[in-house]
Amino acid sequence: MLRIAVQSKGRLYDETMTLLEEAGIRLNRGKRTLLLSARGFPVEVLFLRDDDIPQSVANGVADIGIVGENEYVEKGGGALLVKRLGFSRCRLSLAIPKDEVYDGVGWFEGKTIATSYPEILAGYLERNHVKAEPHVISGSVEIAPGIGLADAIFDIVSSGSTLVSNQLKEVETVMQSEALLISSPSLSAEKQAILAELLFRFEAILAAEGKKYVLLNAPKERLDEIIEILPGMRSPTVTPLADEKWVSVQSVIAENRFWEIIGRLKALGAEGILIIPIEKMIV
Repeated sequence: MLRIAVQSKGRLYDETMTLLEEAGIRLNRGKRTLLLSARGFPVEVLFLRDDDIPQSVANGVADIGIVGENEYVEKGGGALLVKRLGFSRCRLSLAIPKDEVYDGVGWFEGKTIATSYPEILAGYLERNHVKAEPHVISGSVEIAPGIGLADAIFDIVSSGSTLVSNQLKEVETVMQSEALLISSPSLSAEKQAILAELLFRFEAILAAEGKKYVLLNAPKERLDEIIEILPGMRSPTVTPLADEKWVSVQSVIAENRFWEIIGRLKALGAEGILIIPIEKMIV
């Protein structure tokens, strides 16, 4: 049985549970809500505060965990990074009152900075030869300047709306963050095998993100030009049609280039273009 630690609430919780469900892991809901077993796969899920996950994995309370990179860097000593998962993206940034004139990182010299990430902040200040005083706050960091508790803040930023509502402006981005899969350094061979299967499932799900499957009919005389647009995983699948002047082409395209590619295909005479969502993809 492999024990996986996940955040007990919040955006990372929602996206993690979606990933587990898509990987075929169905939890047995019960009265013991902090630790739930799964059906059909040898894992159990331990729900923790996000900042407790790195150390719980490092010391073996949990075998693996899904945690924000911000928490892993701040408190992850001993846990091993297995895979970047690409969701729950955000950044750790410095922000100051919006009416302040900012002329560079030297602005923070001698200032007090409210944060929940003192280690990351200290490293940044040291690299930039700035002496400032971190003021550690466990929550609602963004209100600190407004109540006179600090001159600035260092915190997670996603959309930036929280900063705006608290009359703050982002001035320095210190690091980017995303969800990570981390592991205890002392997994048994049996647990490593379970992790390998879980990782295989995750990779199949993540590989399909942002991809669409396209099927189309193409004039044979324009096939080479169409193949240049549709490279596919290795190369597109081309199938003859009853009309010898036409072929059927199947491939995978990136969703962010969808309209550009479809427009070029139509210009080359492609017809009957069918776009299908991809749920999972084994590469």
